[in-house]
Formats: sequence, structure tokens, C-alpha cells
Amino acid sequence: MKSEVLVPSDYFPSDDEPFMNKIQVEYFRQKLTSWKSDLVSDSKDTIESLQDSTRSIPDISDRASEETDRALELRTRDRQRKLVAKIESALRRIEEGEFGYCEETGEPISLRRLDARPIATMSLEAQERHERREKVHRED
Repeated sequence: MKSEVLVPSDYFPSDDEPFMNKIQVEYFRQKLTSWKSDLVSDSKDTIESLQDSTRSIPDISDRASEETDRALELRTRDRQRKLVAKIESALRRIEEGEFGYCEETGEPISLRRLDARPIATMSLEAQERHERREKVHRED
């Protein structure tokens, strides 16, 4: 269900308009799609870089440094892979008409929160309650 809504380049969602109207939905769809595209592109660059750097390095210190850099890069890419999955989930919620609403309370998530973290699935208040509960359980 691709939208035919054009989002002006200077558009920013406002509380003065109906929540998750067509232009807001398209704004977030474009934001998420662009973010995903950037992450996938970075990932491809990393794969190419890792394939190019499989050369033999004679100096043990240089080799250790190279391996440390490679491990850090792979951890970063793993976090980005998980982020891409969250972006895809947010795009599915857009298609299903559930995007922007807290999965715990059903209330709208603030536009400022969604703009800062469009993969958010809970309102700030619900997220804080969730984190407090997790902290209590971890301390048990």
C-alpha cells in the first residue's frame, strides 16, 4: 500500500494536525526507508572492506590491531542488522495502521519521540515503566 502523498522537504509533524494523518505516515515511512537504505549500504561497504582486508599481516601487533578493528566492526554491523529488523517492523506497523501507537497502552506516542526514534513501540512513560520493571527483575 504505497502512498501517493508528497511530503514537503521542510515538513515536520505537528501536534496541530490529526495524529498519523496521511502526510505524517508518509513522513515516517520515508524516514524509516531512508535510514534502512543507509544501514544496508554501510553493511555492503563493510563486507567489501572485510573481504579486501583478508591479507596476511606479518607483524603480530599490526595483526592483533587489525583483528580488534575487525571484531569491533562486526559487532557494530550486528547491532545495525538488529536495527534494520526493528525498522522493518516499524514499516510493517505503518502498513497495518498501528504505527505511532504504544503497544502497551494503545495511546499515541509523542511526535517528538517518534521523530527522534521512529522505531519506538512504546510511549516514553510506558518505556520508563518497562525499564523500571526490568531493573527490578534483574536485581532479584
